[in-house]
Amino acid sequence: MKLLQNSGVPIYQQIAEQFKEDILKGAWKQGEYLPSIRGLAKDLKISVITTMKAYEQLEAEGLVTAVPGKGFYVNAQDSQMLKEQHLRKVEECLTEAIQAAKIAGMTRQELSDTLQALMQMPDES
Repeated sequence: MKLLQNSGVPIYQQIAEQFKEDILKGAWKQGEYLPSIRGLAKDLKISVITTMKAYEQLEAEGLVTAVPGKGFYVNAQDSQMLKEQHLRKVEECLTEAIQAAKIAGMTRQELSDTLQALMQMPDES
């Protein structure tokens, strides 16, 4: 897990976002337990309170459930909800790309050609 100290994004939020992304990609499966709060805090060299805040955010979003004495496990993910979240992410990224293209002075056709070229590249995963 990579944390950026000077990104302007709180550490707990960075942790929550990375777990959320991994859960939505399927890297964490339904029923799997996340690392213990203390263990993750130790590994990342951060406060237990920060880790707890990240896990609570994930719980508030319905991605995980707390089990007293055991920790936090990953909830089943609704496939339609997952699709919507992925679509929202695509929209956010494309909006950023459009803004960057405008700043760079790209035409719509140049932007479209760039997107087409990128989509034809083989996956690196």
